Amino acid sequence: MIKYIGSKRALLGHVTGAVRDVLPAGGRVCDLFSGTARVGHAMKAQGYRVWSNDHNAYAHTLATAYVQADRDIWLERAEAVLAELRQVRPQAGWFTKAFCEDARYFHPDNGARIDAMRDRIETLALEPELEAIALVSLMEAADRVDSTAGVQMAYMKTWAARALKPLELRLPELLPGVTTGPCVATQGDAVDMAAQVEADLVYLDPPYNQHSYLGNYHCWESLVLWDKPETYGIANKRVDVRTRKSAFNSRRGIGPALQSVIDRLKAPNLIVSFNDEGYLDRETLVQMLGARGHVQVVEIARPRYVGARIGIHNPKGEKVGAVGRLRNVEYLFVVTDRPVDLAAAA
Repeated sequence: MIKYIGSKRALLGHVTGAVRDVLPAGGRVCDLFSGTARVGHAMKAQGYRVWSNDHNAYAHTLATAYVQADRDIWLERAEAVLAELRQVRPQAGWFTKAFCEDARYFHPDNGARIDAMRDRIETLALEPELEAIALVSLMEAADRVDSTAGVQMAYMKTWAARALKPLELRLPELLPGVTTGPCVATQGDAVDMAAQVEADLVYLDPPYNQHSYLGNYHCWESLVLWDKPETYGIANKRVDVRTRKSAFNSRRGIGPALQSVIDRLKAPNLIVSFNDEGYLDRETLVQMLGARGHVQVVEIARPRYVGARIGIHNPKGEKVGAVGRLRNVEYLFVVTDRPVDLAAAA
């Protein structure tokens, strides 16, 4: 899966362990801020019926491939589509100019491959699940040959070694269907979607500070939408990064927004991921969640994301400072109607 700030890759065992402690396999789990869909994918693999949601188009595409699409239905056709895309002749276009020349996230040779493959996907008029699989394959292939420190806010002064390798499509890790019913992926604002959720357990992993996922991963949004938007700045972000703001990225907005989500959810069980760098502290979150039931907190000390360890860079990729601390604490707030043994999550 793609490199991603806030990814639960390193914490996946804690999250899935907490879910198992609360809910038997086969139950319905909703991931309302799905991001890379890593959590939903893991839950589906363990036999849960998963509903993944996110408001960004690239995240919805990831969830469509990793959660909604079933391997037994799409595997053969997906392999045929990827085989066709591998034969497409490179042709530089909008993506190459925007992200390989005006900005330098990818080498122009790979930009030409991305342009040509994305144009071909557009002409194939694939079913939503099959198109998502093709787009995720292309997105992940591009991610493996990028020239960044992990976010699309800046790029390296000189090409990263991986950026000089040729882009290679691989089939995403599709999962078989779940016996209790279909898994689904939706695209919507979490506050708006919360009241519609039908699940035995809801997992919330909201943005927790000023860093916008759309701003950090704008290349993927443009690759998926293929709307070839106007861009701005050295980072060449989509212009709508300026206007598509989330209350969860605001110190004033996050509390009311999260409280609204919590109040609207009808699910009996809730697990919330948060971080001690977030705008809300542990005590505030316990108080917010306490009205829903018994709150237990799991603390997990972790190194900060790789970009923090590399240091602070300006949009030209030049190091301009060091980060104050290299470790933080991840929290899992587990809310149930009675205490449960969280041995698997600890």
